[in-house]
Amino acid sequence: MEANIGWGEALLRGAVIGIGATVLMDLWGLLLARLGLTGAANWAPVGRWFWHLKSGRIFHADIAAATPFAGENALGWAGHYAVGLAYGVLLLVFTGPGWLSAPTLLPALLWGVVTVAAGWFLLQPGLGLGIAAARTPQPGKVRLLNLAAHIVFGLGLWLSALLTA
Repeated sequence: MEANIGWGEALLRGAVIGIGATVLMDLWGLLLARLGLTGAANWAPVGRWFWHLKSGRIFHADIAAATPFAGENALGWAGHYAVGLAYGVLLLVFTGPGWLSAPTLLPALLWGVVTVAAGWFLLQPGLGLGIAAARTPQPGKVRLLNLAAHIVFGLGLWLSALLTA
């Protein structure tokens, strides 16, 4: 592919790359669950969190105490993939569209690691779990699993970019 990739094509490919990376991250989560190392993914609390954003509520003492709604699991999954898509696009904002011509692992992997910060400093406190899961029974385990998932996400960004090159 040419080094002169336009921003329109780059943004579209960034979206595809982000979705591909999110799929790989979810497959990683399924593997861990099948091996009994984690529970199955539950995106309903995240959906409830997204739902309450519309009223300006970002932080909850306990998202389980917030008013539920019928589509929270679907919204959680949609939000999860929308964020992954946005991260794929943002990777290209930082690397430039030329990275798509010859994707390298390091920028994708670094970006995957950087994105864990949103979970630690926005989502988890928003759900009432504290900064970097500090209010969970095993914060160290949660942090390690978060970091591993985002490393897999970074790997997925690179592999998806290679597939689209």
